[in-house]
Amino acid sequence: MPRISRLAVVVAVMFAASDLLAQSAPSGSISNAALTGLNPGDQIRIAVWRNPEFSGDFLVAPNGTVSHPLYREIQVTGVPLNTVEDRLRAFLTRFITSPQFVIQPLVKIIVAGEVRTPNVYAVPPETTIAQAIALAGGPTERGNLQKLRIIRDNQQILVDLTRADSDVARLQIRSGDQMLLPRRGTPAIQIISPAFSAIAAAAALVSIFSK
Repeated sequence: MPRISRLAVVVAVMFAASDLLAQSAPSGSISNAALTGLNPGDQIRIAVWRNPEFSGDFLVAPNGTVSHPLYREIQVTGVPLNTVEDRLRAFLTRFITSPQFVIQPLVKIIVAGEVRTPNVYAVPPETTIAQAIALAGGPTERGNLQKLRIIRDNQQILVDLTRADSDVARLQIRSGDQMLLPRRGTPAIQIISPAFSAIAAAAALVSIFSK
């Protein structure tokens, strides 16, 4: 199987949707508006048509506002994304007549274990589980694709990524998902403990740099 270019995956998954939306210049649209909202540590991408000073990727602060001098009064957690859109439009109207903009949430996930680049990632919520593994550089030669573990809402989901017909692999990620790709032939008890130590350390770093 040819190696997947990490740069190509990043460009395709992270930026293609935003670029297309920006070219068409819609007024106040949201990617995947059915989502329930953002959490602290996530990011929000804001693209304001012909106003780059209002555009960028911004971190969601621990208090639920946007970590940027322009947007810090806007509360974005605990509300649906449609409400975030309304609040952003009301704010931008102070400075721009009939603002045209796109917002896209970038949720925080952790990919650990036998992947080439384990890390904390901020990705669009429409990203699938399989795409998240590809974004982390894909599995190493020792990765067990049949037993990917996902920790979500304090529950464990087991995913077999080798099944082309697997509906689970095509599931979209959620904010806070923790993905662990174990090593082939290693008992689960020997994998989970050190992996979750790494996850805890990564989460601590995110907490520090979010302040």
